Amino acid sequence: MTRHGGGRGWNSKMIGAALGVTLLATGASVWTAQAGATNGSTPKATAPASDVKAVAVTIAHASDQGERGINITIDDGPDPVWTPQVLDVLRKYGVKATFCMVGTQAQAHPDLVRKVVAAGHRLCDHTVAHNTAMDKESQTYQSRQILDAERMITKASGGVRPMYYRAPGGAFTPYSRKLAASRGMRPLGWNVDTKDFERPGTDTIVATVRRELPNGPTLLFHDAGGERTQTVEALNQLLPQLKEEGYSFGFPVR
Repeated sequence: MTRHGGGRGWNSKMIGAALGVTLLATGASVWTAQAGATNGSTPKATAPASDVKAVAVTIAHASDQGERGINITIDDGPDPVWTPQVLDVLRKYGVKATFCMVGTQAQAHPDLVRKVVAAGHRLCDHTVAHNTAMDKESQTYQSRQILDAERMITKASGGVRPMYYRAPGGAFTPYSRKLAASRGMRPLGWNVDTKDFERPGTDTIVATVRRELPNGPTLLFHDAGGERTQTVEALNQLLPQLKEEGYSFGFPVR
């Protein structure tokens, strides 16, 4: 997997937003109360470990639809402008996807999180601050990023927990993978990085998918972090084409 910060200012925006939430939130906020510990201890998870079934710690790429399966994954949202448009395209072609959500975005737009769930899509924990260098951070930092985002997404969804964990930029560590897996979130990678965040043009995004699809079934798109017209249009072109070619759309294995 290629690490990417996007060169798009998104990483710094999310870190700033996360810090802002931490500073402004009151004790009524569960995730902030947990993250506010300064003694270096690991934050506690929302649900008891006995209520969560652990999954494999290896990074998932395969599709539950088999050799002709494709996993559509959508990162960095939800976003009030682009997530509804992505949902419309997915609904139009009867495709389910996995939405890798940033905790602060989920907290800010719980209505969108619930729309994603109601449409039959799956949720993925994409941390709080979207720090693409979090593999260089302490285990305490990694813990807070993963568990706080898990809480925020679960609360925003009305109780539906994320089923996967995707490290920003692919910045996994053995510790973060083990922690996420212990919380029932399968570490999730990708095979095709569309680089749609660079806005290279719809035709280029489509061509990238076509060229790299032999690498594996998990495709990476974005519904936040910038203007996403090209992403929406690329999905609008690719989904019916791939269906016509005999591909089916599913979810990453767990």
